Amino acid sequence: MRVSLCPGIPSRAHQGQVAAQRPWSRCWRAGGSGGRAPNTGSWQQISLTWPSLSPWMFPAEGGSLTKLAYYSTVQHKVARVRSFDYSGKVNHEPPYEISVQEEVTARLHFVKFENTYIEACLDFIKDHLVNTETKVIQATGGGAYKFKDLIEEKLRLRVDKEDVMTCLIKGCNFVLKNIPHEAFVYQKDSDPEFRFQTNHPNIFPYLLVNIGSGVSIVKVRCASQGPAWLPGRDHQGTCRLLGQKFDELLHLASKGQHANVDMLVQDVYGGAHQTLGLSGNLIASSFGKSATADREFCKEDMAKSLLHMISNDIGQLACLHARLHRLDRVYFGGFFIRGHPVTMRTITYSINFFSKGEVQALFLRHEGYLGAIGAFLKGAEQDNPNQYSWGENYAGSSGLMSSSPELCPTQRARSGTFDLLEMDRLERPLVNLPLLLDPSSYVPDTVDLTDDALARKYWLTCFEEALDGVVKRAVASQPGSVDATERAEKFRQKYWGKLQTLRHQPFAYGTLTVRSLLDTREHCLNEFNFPDPYSKVKQKENGVALKCFPRVIRCLDALGWEERQLALVKGLLAGNVFDWGAKAVSDVLESDPQFGFEEAKMKLQARSCLQRLDALFPTERPGFVLQGPPHKCALIFADNSGIDVILGVFPFVRELLSRGTEVILACNSGPALNDVTYCESLIVAERIAAMDPVVHSALREERLLLMQTGSSSPCLDLSRLDKGLAMLVRERGADLVVIEGMGRAVHTNYYAALRCESLKLAVLKNSWLAERLGGRLFSVIFKYEVPAE
Repeated sequence: MRVSLCPGIPSRAHQGQVAAQRPWSRCWRAGGSGGRAPNTGSWQQISLTWPSLSPWMFPAEGGSLTKLAYYSTVQHKVARVRSFDYSGKVNHEPPYEISVQEEVTARLHFVKFENTYIEACLDFIKDHLVNTETKVIQATGGGAYKFKDLIEEKLRLRVDKEDVMTCLIKGCNFVLKNIPHEAFVYQKDSDPEFRFQTNHPNIFPYLLVNIGSGVSIVKVRCASQGPAWLPGRDHQGTCRLLGQKFDELLHLASKGQHANVDMLVQDVYGGAHQTLGLSGNLIASSFGKSATADREFCKEDMAKSLLHMISNDIGQLACLHARLHRLDRVYFGGFFIRGHPVTMRTITYSINFFSKGEVQALFLRHEGYLGAIGAFLKGAEQDNPNQYSWGENYAGSSGLMSSSPELCPTQRARSGTFDLLEMDRLERPLVNLPLLLDPSSYVPDTVDLTDDALARKYWLTCFEEALDGVVKRAVASQPGSVDATERAEKFRQKYWGKLQTLRHQPFAYGTLTVRSLLDTREHCLNEFNFPDPYSKVKQKENGVALKCFPRVIRCLDALGWEERQLALVKGLLAGNVFDWGAKAVSDVLESDPQFGFEEAKMKLQARSCLQRLDALFPTERPGFVLQGPPHKCALIFADNSGIDVILGVFPFVRELLSRGTEVILACNSGPALNDVTYCESLIVAERIAAMDPVVHSALREERLLLMQTGSSSPCLDLSRLDKGLAMLVRERGADLVVIEGMGRAVHTNYYAALRCESLKLAVLKNSWLAERLGGRLFSVIFKYEVPAE
């Protein structure tokens, strides 16, 4: 069964991390004047699922798991910006006001715990998740029958039993669609052992193999498909003879030598096996030596032999079906897998052997929740939760390899819970950027820290050392809050704990990258009600930059064409220096408050560039950016607030508009560091339009459109963009993409291949990264690319 929170694990409301959590309710009400209802309609869904007992273990007390899925609304603070009524005063300071409001967002919870604590779990459901309108609880798996009477008696709810395989399919589709790096291949003794796969834009068709009481093999052709059963095979309780529980059996197997029990090819043929073209280590007969040797065999060797026998049988069946249906992806789940390295290794070996490498054995980070998620979705079908995009909340989720009770003994002693998954419903559906050359091979991140041990050590240390500064900034952003210091300290502990987990298990949340480290930090800040620590910094810098805008434009307009193009590019780069997320920059800005746009230009000129700026107009590329015929439409991903967007990006936008190019300016949907948000960009554009007729007419005529990316990250994943932005890019026929900033153009998308011209530019504000790329601090990345013919 699948579970959520149990007594002994306080809810986030009790931990002071959110103001409230409530189950789905038909009578949901938005809180606060700025709260926006998350359109949950009539969702009132709680689902419980149980895996069937493994046939080769003794069903012992606490030997099986319960999982609960439920929905809650989470109320937290957000920083809102609103334009002042200028009354004709364009130099109003500050340019807008900031207000703190309450917002309610939707969250899914999935928690595992042991069946020993089933009554405590039901008490929690009764006390916290059931309201007067809750009539039904969805359940699937063996426990739906075993605990039906107990649930109905305790909760006074009707139990709806759902088909297990239908739930598994729905759950698998859901995680593959919504969780990047959900699937991985397992390679024992390699570094890293876990290799995560990029989510394919079309996940169908695939083979799903669930190994529980028996082996269920299902071909999944589309999202709406019910179970399409293929012949499987049941395995009887052979290892019951060993008198071991399944987890204990796996532990024994990890120490055993199957060759002491199995008869190998070399045992049958001796040295002649080489003339037959066979490997001597192949198994000729499982448990073969036990039939001929009159002696006792140790349990470790017997367990290993049994594991190989089962895995090889399952692998061969899966390969036969995969080849029959021309599939190359097989996802494995069920009680037999559960993230155990020894089972994943033997399954992988078997698949590789029988398919000769043509079929890939894939495992899932959250395979234990598939049934829970599927039962949950099935109960909410009338509201279609699949129409939304969801994202894993790193702050509230356990990492991979926390799926065994032995790994969390302290927490288990309190409530039986030992693994959690939380997912937030995103405001907007996310899709691929239509301009990606090959969405199926697109990888947003430039460096895989899971694979690069040196880079991993540096960046984890870098984030640890920056933690004091983040805590200080968080407290300073809320001077009127009496508990800001306490909440900031809780944030520190939470994020520090995540960093330590990633030091020992870099694969815990999928591929470890600078992007995932930044996103985890943002998630933790939000959990403790620090949604925008840089809101006042951005407000001040936007006001200062707006005052400078007319002077910058006058200087540019006074230049000749070629000089102006070079000045525009240098302005883009100089503006990108102003990044409070970079320690080298924040040190300069805090020590020298007078450091500004011109000083940034000088700093760039004093440093070497990784690509010379006088190479901006190569004769072999006459269509380069602002030379040659104008582009039809330019898509620009902006980075920082203040000088960056106002004195760097907007003059460049203005030049494009003057040439007849339409511009889509895309900014973050939510705050991250001092990145400009969509709401801030609307106010900035309004203020600039009041000063500049080119921008004014472009906004009025919809030749300049401001859009949100759907992201709240310093980095950029072009496979998860706001659907409205993607549709606009397609409608307007965008033929130029400009990606600005270190997070968007270096940490991510440096190698992104697009179907149109692209310009990736950034200033390197990290000495270690600059040296690794062959430059120095404040060196320039200026990467112009033309798609292949």
